[in-house]
Amino acid sequence: MPDDKVLAVAGSANLDLVVEVDHHPVTGETVLGGDHARIPGGKGANQAVAAARLGAAVSFIGRVGADAAGEQLRDSLADAGVDLTHLGIDPDAPSGIAMIGVDRSGDNAIIVSPGANGRLQPTHITDADPLLREAAGLLLQLETPLDTVLAAARAAAGIVILDPAPAQPLPPELLRSVDVLVPNETELALLSGQPVDPDDTASVASAARSLDVPTVVVTLGAAGAVIVTDDEVTVVPAPVVEPVDTTAAGDAFRAALAIGLVSGQPATAAAEFAVRVGAAATLRTGAQPSLPTRSELEDLLSP
Repeated sequence: MPDDKVLAVAGSANLDLVVEVDHHPVTGETVLGGDHARIPGGKGANQAVAAARLGAAVSFIGRVGADAAGEQLRDSLADAGVDLTHLGIDPDAPSGIAMIGVDRSGDNAIIVSPGANGRLQPTHITDADPLLREAAGLLLQLETPLDTVLAAARAAAGIVILDPAPAQPLPPELLRSVDVLVPNETELALLSGQPVDPDDTASVASAARSLDVPTVVVTLGAAGAVIVTDDEVTVVPAPVVEPVDTTAAGDAFRAALAIGLVSGQPATAAAEFAVRVGAAATLRTGAQPSLPTRSELEDLLSP
């Protein structure tokens, strides 16, 4: 990514409280887990850190509390080289936290308490207008208020990339403001109102084309991704790995995809890079600590 191009990321920063478990509890069940770890996370912050570790110039728009968790979150972003000019400190709300259980297969179950993330307002986006007018791309998620996400998408002059998670219905005006939508199959089914079979590319393409977005990149976990435009459908397989923790794999994928697109790569080339970064992120535990640098990719993915 050229040094003069900046990727803006607007979204959440959470402190992840991670516990390893044999299996995820069902309703009414209590399970014993291992020692807990306190790890910086949040979809927005994860994507910002992932992009910065891959060599991008990144500026983050978000909000944390005036507490120890907020300080840890700011430190993690700063250590990765992310610009924090537009990361505010809310004196009246705690920092967001996410309670994450990771089972023996590396799959996770997550409960998020948004805290200060829920106080990120359109006025904070207005404060960041100069950044959004100059940035080559803007990466968004849905862990902050929807009106704030829409304000950011409308203000951005560069490529707007939306990760529609956590899954929820979206107003048509937001989708019209997005250049590239990056859902998984569950999110795609909710947004399109159509059943999506991840093993059936035709059903994926039909659902994606029902949305008012020029390019939809559907993530399929270990199966890779499918790129859908009006004219083409392209399947991009992922490297075969044995995952340790999938917590931030989707965030790593989206950050790498954004870097490729902002750099002017075709969507296929950007997705080919993104599936490698996403796979590499599953090979270490935690959210931000698992995110690879470019120099680490080959070692992590070597047989």
